[in-house]
Amino acid sequence: MQRPETVQNPLGTPRTRAVHRAIADARRGVPVVLAAHKPLILVPAETVGAEGLRLIDVLSTEPASLLLAPSRAAAVLKHDVPDYAPTIALKLARPLIDTETLKRAADPTMEQLLPQFEPIEPPAEAQAALALGKLARLLPAMVAAPVRPGWATRREGADLLTVPAADLLAYPLELASTLMKVAEVAVPLDAARDARLVAFRALDQGIEHMAILVGEPEKQEAPLIRLHSECFTGDLLGSLRCDCGPQLQGAIARMGREGHGAVLYLAQEGRGIGLINKLRAYTLQDKGLDTLDANRALGWQADERNFHIAAAMLNTLGIEKIRLLTNNPEKVASLSACGINVVERVPHQFDPNGVNDSYLETKANRFGHLLG
Repeated sequence: MQRPETVQNPLGTPRTRAVHRAIADARRGVPVVLAAHKPLILVPAETVGAEGLRLIDVLSTEPASLLLAPSRAAAVLKHDVPDYAPTIALKLARPLIDTETLKRAADPTMEQLLPQFEPIEPPAEAQAALALGKLARLLPAMVAAPVRPGWATRREGADLLTVPAADLLAYPLELASTLMKVAEVAVPLDAARDARLVAFRALDQGIEHMAILVGEPEKQEAPLIRLHSECFTGDLLGSLRCDCGPQLQGAIARMGREGHGAVLYLAQEGRGIGLINKLRAYTLQDKGLDTLDANRALGWQADERNFHIAAAMLNTLGIEKIRLLTNNPEKVASLSACGINVVERVPHQFDPNGVNDSYLETKANRFGHLLG
């Protein structure tokens, strides 16, 4: 796999700029046009309002559909659907049904009073449409319809953004290639007095990723490295639902004892689904789902993290050979695929606390974490 190369263009390429704007419009519920062989006009079901639905109705040539991941579609339809198809399309009535019904269809944590939906053939670019919802950290449920020829010349379509489908799918790797170091400062920690914080930012200007450096890991042959996805509830609040807080503090303490190491603190909450969606997943876990099935019930994959970001941070720090502090073999494989030489996997586990017992069992039994 090709390694990301840091670029310094402060505006990014035209393709990344279009994706940045599409993400912002999606979060505001403004439709965008997906440029492809058969262009689509689409908007997230979670954020769409009456005006967004009106624009789709006016600018489309056929009835719209609701695009969902198979795991979410199965719950809406109340029967199994083929899981080999990445996207399921449900036909929507014309004029489009109300926004509250769409939100309930997208969000399994809401009261599920839904009409009967008819599955139809999804558009060719359905996967790119769902990718936009995920990039915006929204529920991956999109209202989409074939757009009318000449839509841009109509008054209703004049201000709508066009984004190529291929650019949405390529964006995670493009984003990692723009990562750059923006700040570095000494921050003595209780368990590591010689710690430094290095901040990294990509051109989407989103939440920064941080590296916590202990000693001088960049000068070691194979320093101890921990990839830690941010966890607001565990790291900051001390939640007992997970083991994130002890893992973070334990990693820093171990590096303090060894004298060198780095924790890459990645802005990828909830294995990449974002804080709000993680809280929704918690709601579903309280109803009996485990952490993997809860993510899938929301329409996400079990793990949506972008490990190209971590590889780009290590490359910028000049660290190419590492000992990885993790129980997750997938992290080893993902970093290796990004060009990082992982010479050793170092176990990093903590005893259950009476609340997170089933969570740790799920990590072992369904995610393949090497515990015990």
